[in-house]
Amino acid sequence: MTDLTGTSAIVTGASSGIGEATAHRLAQDGVSVALAARREERLNALRDDIDAEGGTAIVCPTDVTDRDQVQALADATLDAFGSIDILVNNAGIMPLSLMENLHEGEWEQMVDVNVKGVLHAVGAVLPAMMEQEQGHIVNISSVAGRRTFPGSAVYSGTKFFVRALSERMRNELAPSHNIRVTSIEPGAVDTELPNTITDEDILAGMGDMQDEMQMMESADIADTIHYALTAPEHVDVEELLVMPTDQQG
Repeated sequence: MTDLTGTSAIVTGASSGIGEATAHRLAQDGVSVALAARREERLNALRDDIDAEGGTAIVCPTDVTDRDQVQALADATLDAFGSIDILVNNAGIMPLSLMENLHEGEWEQMVDVNVKGVLHAVGAVLPAMMEQEQGHIVNISSVAGRRTFPGSAVYSGTKFFVRALSERMRNELAPSHNIRVTSIEPGAVDTELPNTITDEDILAGMGDMQDEMQMMESADIADTIHYALTAPEHVDVEELLVMPTDQQG
């Protein structure tokens, strides 16, 4: 297994859910973590928790849709820790809607965060990782990046993009630069992600789905990310689909 002690990581979307749980998990393994999200007060609380547990973290308020802010995040991480060994590209939104309801503003937001935000983070960390000749980029896709469901047309499009991006990145970066790339594709996770949904047709059916199965916790996905990161150095866990046992489709 790869020992993560003494390495550094950037976690985007760290103010809640999978990002928050992953930051805790990495800090427990001796990783110095740069916490990135828009909600600074939550990042401060998370940093304080990590510090209290004996870990190391810095707060980097970041809107991933702003390339300059993401570059500043990478620069701050290098200044604080001297390297960028891991990127957990987790920031994302999921305002599901039926196409006929024309939530065009939300479509654009998903492209800005789920596509452009992912690219901004990749572009910001790659120079350091290529200079180091090592690194690991974990892109958070979704089961929606493999299959569609009602209301997911645009969201699935963004997550299909992340999955395809990750596949090509691994082929280009792992053999030549020793940069491993992993796509994590969760099914239903109990996070704040559905809070961005405004489409009444979608909201009407969500309660039934949540009542019918035991959803995964953010810590379950953090453990999955940890598994990929700690694989032996000659092993690249390219893709992991993680589903609740009860989830169909």
